[in-house]
Amino acid sequence: MRQIILDTETTGLDPATGDRIVEIACVETLNTVPTGEHFHVYIDPQRDMPDEAFRVHGLSAQFLKGKPTFDQIVEDFLAFVDDSVLVIHNAEFDMRFINAELKRCGRDPLLMDRVIDTLAMARRKHPGSPASLDALCSRYRIDNSRRVQHGALLDAELLAEVYVELSGGRQSTLVLASEIKVVEKAEAIEVRPRPEPLVSSVNSEDENAHRSFIGKMGEKAVWLKYLGPLS
Repeated sequence: MRQIILDTETTGLDPATGDRIVEIACVETLNTVPTGEHFHVYIDPQRDMPDEAFRVHGLSAQFLKGKPTFDQIVEDFLAFVDDSVLVIHNAEFDMRFINAELKRCGRDPLLMDRVIDTLAMARRKHPGSPASLDALCSRYRIDNSRRVQHGALLDAELLAEVYVELSGGRQSTLVLASEIKVVEKAEAIEVRPRPEPLVSSVNSEDENAHRSFIGKMGEKAVWLKYLGPLS
């Protein structure tokens, strides 16, 4: 199944107050495995960059000036996501911005029923634990050392790895691999006799009763190989 891991960076928290998307990244996966194909653009928001947002992602108004506007990349964006499932961390936030931009372009919104929210997945799987992208990378030992600041493409790539773990895919593989190793080791074990045999817990009365029982089985009884002659 084709899925798109998606992330955005913005000028703020609310498109209803004029905040805009300044970066969008999509990473293509097939059956949760990244294919190497991605869509990534910086976008001129045609407005200033608040200090709070700049401290998060480091994208200045000067850097973004002259980059394409959303209406100039919308065709390529929609063609890339197509009708695939979208995997997003804190999906409501990104989808509000994407649909606000699509509305400005006179396009239909993307529906939430095609979206998987990894934040909701993490909260269900690890209730009461931190569920930020950094916290999940730490939990699953995913290297996020390059994430000095937020960046849509890097965050989408990290989320692709986190999503595999939340889905149980990589953990299942590791369990199977560990089981195989146990079998291989078990087959290689050399069985050796004890240096000193254990003291028998069978008394003479029990032994005589057993010999009497074996004697009734005839001369071909398998037990005779171990007991020896009965008389």
